Amino acid sequence: MNSITKSLLKSIKHGQAAWLRSNSTHSRKQCLPKLVLGIETSCDDTGAAVVDDAGNILGEALHCQKEVHLKTGGIIPLVAQQLHRENIEQIVKEALSISGVSVNELAAIAATVKPGLALSLGVGLEYSLKLVNKYKKPFIPIHHMEAHALTIRLTNQVEFPFLVLLLSGGHCILAVAQGVSDFLLLGQSIDIAPGDMLDKVARRLSLSKHPECHSMAGGKAIEHLAQTGNRQQYKFRVPMQHYRNCHFSFSGLQNLVNKVIIQKEKEEGLQKGELLPCVKDIAAAAQHAVAVHIVKRTYRAMLFCIKHSILSPKNATLVGLAASLSTTVQLLLE
Repeated sequence: MNSITKSLLKSIKHGQAAWLRSNSTHSRKQCLPKLVLGIETSCDDTGAAVVDDAGNILGEALHCQKEVHLKTGGIIPLVAQQLHRENIEQIVKEALSISGVSVNELAAIAATVKPGLALSLGVGLEYSLKLVNKYKKPFIPIHHMEAHALTIRLTNQVEFPFLVLLLSGGHCILAVAQGVSDFLLLGQSIDIAPGDMLDKVARRLSLSKHPECHSMAGGKAIEHLAQTGNRQQYKFRVPMQHYRNCHFSFSGLQNLVNKVIIQKEKEEGLQKGELLPCVKDIAAAAQHAVAVHIVKRTYRAMLFCIKHSILSPKNATLVGLAASLSTTVQLLLE
């Protein structure tokens, strides 16, 4: 990985210089749209897309590893790495083919460099650098979470600054987007992410054995069962209610849910791994507690931003982006 890192640093310097030169050249070519190939391998999906400087997606392709990881009960980094290696070349070719663009026509090549699974990131980075070096193109390193925060500006007229809530299996972040690559971090999880917590609860409940959930990932299974569960049956204490900051915590909540599961297994005379009859109610109560925690911390962040004139009270904007937890985002928007 050291050789890749050295090559990356060299390519970044070359890429930034080339990008600046291309932007400052006053010629006929300046009227043509600049096209960028983006490559994403931060976790378990291999993705590529060609985008122009107006934010239009000219072509995209994706290979999803979901079915493989469902069989193993979670993402195994070495398996994800191998699947990325097997599919990345074809995915990039598909994206270029759909867009009708050749590598020579690209103004730059971008790839996710952090955060994410190191082994997965390495595949996308290494492939990107091969293209960069072969075709002498500028390289644009992409911060995964910053990219999530800015995606809204591809589809909507959202002006800086705005508050953004980023939720995924690995992250829970509140930040103010003040500009491209300019973020004010307000809060983040001090332990595990909400998606990670719900996945662990789903495994503890053995939801992969549930007839309605055998083809679903953990968090999705919780969300599905919660729709027909009664959250009033169990009350889980919302974390960090007396902390005067915007951070999150989910490990304590996970422990509370696990204690209830253990108690119900004893009451029902069931062994660990057997399905509880009250599984839908537990799923609903757990999801509700996660949602309430996120909503309260986000509301606190909004009040903080308005009080300190970080956001204008007249047009303060909240952007919620989630790789999972769609119900939570819906609650925030209502």
